[in-house]
Amino acid sequence: MAHPSLEPALNRSGVPTQVPERRLDPLLVVVAGPTASGKTSLSLAMAERFDGEIVNCDSVAMYREFEVGTAKPAAAERLRAPHHLLDFVAPTEYITAGQYARQARPVIKEIDSRGHLPIVVGGTGLYLRALLEGLFPGPQRSEKLRQRLRERHASRGSNYLHRLLHHLDRAAAEKIHANDTPKLIRAIEICLASRRKMTELWQQQGRDPLLGFRILRIGLDPDRNALYERINQRAQNMFEHGLIQESETLLQKYGDAARPLTSLGYRQAVEFLHGDLSREQALEAAQQAHRNYAKRQMTWFRREPEVTWLNGFGSDPQIQRVATDLVKASLRPDQP
Repeated sequence: MAHPSLEPALNRSGVPTQVPERRLDPLLVVVAGPTASGKTSLSLAMAERFDGEIVNCDSVAMYREFEVGTAKPAAAERLRAPHHLLDFVAPTEYITAGQYARQARPVIKEIDSRGHLPIVVGGTGLYLRALLEGLFPGPQRSEKLRQRLRERHASRGSNYLHRLLHHLDRAAAEKIHANDTPKLIRAIEICLASRRKMTELWQQQGRDPLLGFRILRIGLDPDRNALYERINQRAQNMFEHGLIQESETLLQKYGDAARPLTSLGYRQAVEFLHGDLSREQALEAAQQAHRNYAKRQMTWFRREPEVTWLNGFGSDPQIQRVATDLVKASLRPDQP
């Protein structure tokens, strides 16, 4: 007996009618992985092979005027494929994961409408999750409360906000790094405004996932020691090619209002400029901070669903061939 879903449809006269073939949703490729794992190289190779366009999902690379310490694609690399959501946030502004998702989703749909393959690339896990799965609709932002928290952070030290969140919601505090001030402020804001733990709201309130696409998640997982060597070399290159000078210019122009100056690499360069660290100490601290960040990134991405992990760097031709085969096998027949 034929499966009911495979039997032909009948019209009123009992004559079989043509059943239209179900059209697959278009493909969206996501390239994730730790810093310095070669995400840019892999995304460019796939964009050139499949007529793709790249959508940035690295939170610091979204800021204008921050170049040396962000490892953004170079000008020559940007000529190889269209890039989106780079350099669109002012240095004194802050873009939340939810705001990013609301801007990125229309971009992805526009890329698909042109018949091109959207490729989302980045290592900022929360922003990627907001884009693909949505975030729960928490309380509205309160700039007055945020300013008070920033002032307390400045006067009572860098660990104050983390201790406060630990008191309000221990589970949330364990998921947010003590130096991630924007996320700590938002989490505290949610707890105080809702008078509930943020983790309880996560579980009880629905999310708004991205619909209309089949998502192929590709994760890069190179050898840990080799990755750390790359991270150390990248940080050294940043210091040798203008990170301190760029940080000094931004510090003079914007002062503490430039939020990305607290990000990895920039933070250590600023500490050197303030005389808190020697140049050698600043470099070593930046290298250590980036290694720690890579470890946290892998912990985060390991929890993400349906990731196909490739054990190597995105610049490796063999890894690129495997990734290309994965994309080719996932495309609709009418896609390039």
